[in-house]
Amino acid sequence: MKNRILLILVCLIFSVNFLFSQQDFQGIDGITTDNYPRVDGSTSTDPLNLIISAKLLDVEYVFYKEIGVSIPGVYYFGSILWDKIQCSQTHGAIINLIDNQTDLITVARKMSADEKQYANNAGVSIIETPIALDALDFIINAQNSVNSLSVEQIQNIYLGNITNWSEVGGANEAIIPFIRNANSGSQEMMNEFVMNNTDMPDWTVSYADELTLWSMLIVYTELMMNTYGICFTPHYYKEYLVSGSFTTDIIKTLAVNGIMPDKTSIKNKTYPVIAPVYVSIRSDLDHNSMAYKLYEWLQTPSGKSVIVESGYVPYENSENSIKQISNQHIQISPNPTEGIIKIRGIEDYSNLDYVIYNSVGQVTQRGKLKQTIDLSSRKGLNILTIMQNQQVIAREKIMVK
Repeated sequence: MKNRILLILVCLIFSVNFLFSQQDFQGIDGITTDNYPRVDGSTSTDPLNLIISAKLLDVEYVFYKEIGVSIPGVYYFGSILWDKIQCSQTHGAIINLIDNQTDLITVARKMSADEKQYANNAGVSIIETPIALDALDFIINAQNSVNSLSVEQIQNIYLGNITNWSEVGGANEAIIPFIRNANSGSQEMMNEFVMNNTDMPDWTVSYADELTLWSMLIVYTELMMNTYGICFTPHYYKEYLVSGSFTTDIIKTLAVNGIMPDKTSIKNKTYPVIAPVYVSIRSDLDHNSMAYKLYEWLQTPSGKSVIVESGYVPYENSENSIKQISNQHIQISPNPTEGIIKIRGIEDYSNLDYVIYNSVGQVTQRGKLKQTIDLSSRKGLNILTIMQNQQVIAREKIMVK
């Protein structure tokens, strides 16, 4: 009875918030149920796609999350666009876009090498634009005493160089690494952002991309049954699409390099494994089409407000800015550079850190800030971020020739 009353109250509160939020909301002129684009995406972006459609079509909805319900997700109070909005999961959505079976997709990675080859063979070019940030969380059984791993330790676990939890401060038990199947969203995130596309041993596959939405939970049941297993999951999926009590009582999230993944560490990019979420379209998409208008709208303030409402952190382009530390101006030169940059205007470097990102937000280098940084292996556009106590205090675009 209490749960039923709680759900009713949540729906009433949400309805009031919905009406007020619509006042400042700018949609897409002329969009209707009939001309709504064909949209596809990954499991993690399904709530985002559903909320977008509800907002644009002025349909009341509720996003059940973190209120004790057994089946979290987005539910409409009106029309449902099941024929227009699919969830084919990452690889399936990308293939559908290439095959022109859908108009627009939202996924948590760019195309993999074999997907690019598939597109090339089909004579299709894809435009991939970052709109949000996600992260890759590393999860273990709650009974495991380990609470934090470094990126290097994770790499060595998945390369087979660290095989016992005692080597990373845990019990004297063998580590059981789980992976996803090739081309799944989280597996490609793991390959690119953690393993640097280094081949891993053929660890046990915990679940398959072609299974249904709820079979995604198998990765959690694997860890429930294997006290000394480890696996990875998109942060958004863990936070919003898995029952809270399940992850709190049975599964726990590891800190990476001593930093827990949350909205703050994702927004500030202090968590080491950040992954952009992309909206992707075919390059031959008609610019007058409703699908292209939706693609552009997702990059507007109203589009970003829906991204926030869904639980994601909006993607923001790094600005070329110089800020102050204790009335000292930071100067970075030369820029462009052939590799070595000098950091001037700082008296005390001892409590400052830096992170280098590439143009899509991938961490490529990090460390304690010094007077000089070698970027000779980072050809192209780089974003230097300077942090003090895990807070971003300066950011500069660096072009390495």
